[in-house]
Amino acid sequence: MTKKERYEAFIAYFSEHNPDAETELHYNSPYELLVAVILSAQCTDKRVNMVTPALFERFPTAELLATASADEIFPYIRSISYPNNKAKHLAGMGKMLVESFGGEVPSEVDELQKLPGVGRKTANVISSVIFNQPTMAVDTHVFRVSARIGLTTNAKTPLAAEKQLIRFIPEDKVHIAHHWLILHGRYVCLARTPKCQECGITQICKYYSKHPLPPHK
Repeated sequence: MTKKERYEAFIAYFSEHNPDAETELHYNSPYELLVAVILSAQCTDKRVNMVTPALFERFPTAELLATASADEIFPYIRSISYPNNKAKHLAGMGKMLVESFGGEVPSEVDELQKLPGVGRKTANVISSVIFNQPTMAVDTHVFRVSARIGLTTNAKTPLAAEKQLIRFIPEDKVHIAHHWLILHGRYVCLARTPKCQECGITQICKYYSKHPLPPHK
């Protein structure tokens, strides 16, 4: 199977079986998603969704977040991983969002990365989810799953994986392919014990070709 055929089969399968894939973070505005994605670094979406309702009730807009100190934000996110750093990031992000961008979340990755707490992965998520831009956020799930399937080859860094995926996935599918890979990694292609018996793409998976399930007795 060529790489082109593998990508075509991957896209065809998920286009049929998960055509409406989307982020599992809860949000009602670009501002809320930006906050949620910053909080989700090295933390589960489930945990983030548990703390954001109270946080957004207290700071419903970038303008209100811009008036807050890290100490005021911390109690709302204390159960999140690295709450001290993230509280500082959110305080700084709110101020810059208001002062430099008029309170509006920018759509361009380069602009987003100027905000405190926003690295390339977070910027790609916002650009993709909110603005449907062809950006590929490579987290641990995307990095692992794309390599296992064989969509990426010898990609040593998230950026290298991102470039390979962008090269072969049609531009209009990039924003949803990001969710396909994340959700597949989260629920099926697990890090330690992938659920190959539940997977619908074993026929195109390089990992499975080397680790097939034993035949039923």
